[in-house]
Amino acid sequence: MTAPRIDHIGIIVADLDTAVAAVAKMLPGAPVTRRSIPDAGLEVAEFAAANVIVELLQYADRGDGFGRAVMGSTSGVNHLSLAVPDLDAALAALHADGIEPAAGFPRHGAHGRIAFLPREPHTGLLFELCQPDAANPPQDEAS
Repeated sequence: MTAPRIDHIGIIVADLDTAVAAVAKMLPGAPVTRRSIPDAGLEVAEFAAANVIVELLQYADRGDGFGRAVMGSTSGVNHLSLAVPDLDAALAALHADGIEPAAGFPRHGAHGRIAFLPREPHTGLLFELCQPDAANPPQDEAS
């Protein structure tokens, strides 16, 4: 069995520009990509470290957007995204274990086709499954 691959760690921030400046000091030289996801009400900045993407998320809506409904409003580490080669197969395997994706998923996200799962009650973790698209392939650990 292949070890799971972490695609990214999602962190909700109140002020994206301030957060980008702070994280840039901790991850000097890491490329930063910014994008908007209007249908989810999000502004995103992604730092590409050698082994994981650190994704900063700022809500761009007034509290009624899809992103806030799925991820919540609390600032800080929000979710752990697991890269999967086939999202439909991963969801089918979870379905067999009684785990269903959150309402509105799967859908296209910042890195490819995604599905958030309900918050895991024993750990409080919010997991996202991500099938990266061709424009956002998983990072090669050897790079």
